[in-house]
Amino acid sequence: MPPPNWALAQRALLAAYGEGAREFAAKYLDEGGFLRCVERWGGNDGPDDAMENFHNWTLVYALGGPEALIELYRKAWEGHLVQYTKARAPGVEMAREGMFYKEFITAFDWEHTGEGLAAFHFYALARPDDPVYRQRVRRFAGFYMNEDPAAPNYDPQHKIIRSLHNGSRGPKLSDASEQDWGGEPVPGRPERLTRYRTAANIRGDHPLNLCAATLAMNAYMLTGERKYRDWLLEYVGAWRERVLANGGNIPTNLGLDGSIGGEWGGKWYGGTFGWNFWPQESGRNYYIRGPRIAFGEALMLTGDAGFAEPLRRQIANLYAAKKAEGGRILLPNKHGDNGWYGYTPDQHFDVQRDMYLWSMQPADLEHIASDPWIAYLLGKNPGYPESALRAEFERVRRQVQGLREDASTPDTRSSDHPQRYNPVSAGVLVNLTLGGNDPGSSGNILHSRVRYFDPARRRAGLPAGVAALVEKIRPDDMVLTLVNTNAVHARKLVVQMGAYGEHQCVSVTSGGRTVKVEDRRFTVELAPGAGDTLTIAMKRYVHQPVLGLP
Repeated sequence: MPPPNWALAQRALLAAYGEGAREFAAKYLDEGGFLRCVERWGGNDGPDDAMENFHNWTLVYALGGPEALIELYRKAWEGHLVQYTKARAPGVEMAREGMFYKEFITAFDWEHTGEGLAAFHFYALARPDDPVYRQRVRRFAGFYMNEDPAAPNYDPQHKIIRSLHNGSRGPKLSDASEQDWGGEPVPGRPERLTRYRTAANIRGDHPLNLCAATLAMNAYMLTGERKYRDWLLEYVGAWRERVLANGGNIPTNLGLDGSIGGEWGGKWYGGTFGWNFWPQESGRNYYIRGPRIAFGEALMLTGDAGFAEPLRRQIANLYAAKKAEGGRILLPNKHGDNGWYGYTPDQHFDVQRDMYLWSMQPADLEHIASDPWIAYLLGKNPGYPESALRAEFERVRRQVQGLREDASTPDTRSSDHPQRYNPVSAGVLVNLTLGGNDPGSSGNILHSRVRYFDPARRRAGLPAGVAALVEKIRPDDMVLTLVNTNAVHARKLVVQMGAYGEHQCVSVTSGGRTVKVEDRRFTVELAPGAGDTLTIAMKRYVHQPVLGLP
C-alpha cells in the first residue's frame, strides 16, 4: 500500500510535535524544570497553570509521539512540585506554608486542580509501571478516601466532598476571602481580587468535585484494588441519583447534610461557580465538567449505560428551553429565581460526542450529526482526515512562531502565559488514530475504540513509521486502516481494544479472511510499505479497565 497522504501527514505531525515541544520547553523551563514565571496562588494564574502548559504532552506520547514529550514532561512535573512547594502566599490561609503539600495542591477548586493534573493522569497511559507515579496516584486518591487524617475531604455518610476548596490539607469550611481565590494583590490589577467578592460561600459539594474521581479511577486501573472502584461508584452513584431526583438538572451545591442546595437556601441552582453565580460572566458555570468525567468513568467500570442518563437529561432540559436568534439555536447557561437565562450557542459538543460514542444510539446524534469528525464517521465527510491534519500543521506553525516572538520575561510572566503557545495538541490524532473523542484538559481519562503498543520498543503508541485511521465506528465493529510508511523495515504493533482494554475483540477480517481473536488485544505484522483495512468485530465494556503494558 503506497502511503496515503493522511498517513504521511500523521507521521510528520508527530515529529513536529516533538520539535515544537523542545523549543517550548527551552524557552519556558529552567534547567531544574522550574517554570520561568512569577509564582502566584489562585484562580487567575496559579500552580495548576504550570502543568496546564503541558497538559496534552503525555497523551500525545502515548499515541506514538517522540520520547522528548515524555522526558520534558517529567522535567516540568518534578520541577513544578518543588517550585510550588516552596512558593508561598502569606495572605492565603491554605498557601502561607506552601502552595503544595505532600506534592498536591493544599486546597482549591477542581476547575483548576483538574487542569493541573491532566498531563499527570495521561502519564498513566505512557509509563504505567513507574513506581514513583504509582505511589503518587495512591497517595492522591487517598486524600479523597480519608486515608490521610490531615485531609478529611470526604463525608462517607452523606457521600459528599465537603467543600469546593479541597486538597492535601483537607476541605476549607470557612468563608473564602478574595485572596483565598485570587492570591496576593497585584499592583494596578484590583479586578484580580474583586471578581471574587461574592465567592465566599464554598461549603458543601459541587459538581466540579466529581473531577476527583479520576484519581481513584487511575489507582484502580493501576492496582486492581477494589476499594478505589467502590469509592468511585459510591460517590458518583450518589451524584447520579441526585441529578435524576432533581429532574435531570445538575445541582451546583449540596449542603453539608447532603441535601440539594443545602448551603444556598435549598436552591439547586445556587453555589459558587453555579447556575446563578457571576451573572456578568455567562461562561463561569461549571455544572457539567465534573459529571462528564465521572459518569463516563463509572460507565466504563460497570458497562451500565444508565450512568450517561444524567448528562442526557441535562442536555434535553437545556434544549427544551432553547431560543432561536438570527438563525442560531441558543441554550441557557444560567438558572435563577426567575428561571433560565444567560443564553449562548450550544457549548456541549464534547459531552454529546461522548454520549453518542458510548451508546451508539442514533438518538444521541440529534445535535451533532453535522460535527465534521462525526460526519466523517458516518460516511458524509470523506475529506476530513486530510483537512484536519492540514489545519493542525498550520496551528503548530502559528504556535511556534508565537513563542519565538514572545517578548515576555520571567519577572513579569504569569504561569498561564505559555499556554497560548503550546505547540502540542491531541484532539485530531485521538479522533483519527483511536476513534476516541478528545478528552480535553480538565483531568479526564481517555475513551477510545482502540489503542496501540510498540512491542519492539516496549512502549505505548504507534511504532515508528506506522499510521492508523479509524474510518467507521459501529455498535459491534469498527473499520481501521493501518499503514507502514517505511518502505524498508517491517513493523509489528499490538492493537488493544479500548484505551484500557475494556473491550473485547471477537474477530478481525482482512483481505477476505476472518481470524477469530477473542481477546483484549491482537498483534499485527506490517511488511515494508504495506497496509490494509481491518474490520474488527468487538464487544464493548466487557472487561474491567486496566493500566499496563502488554
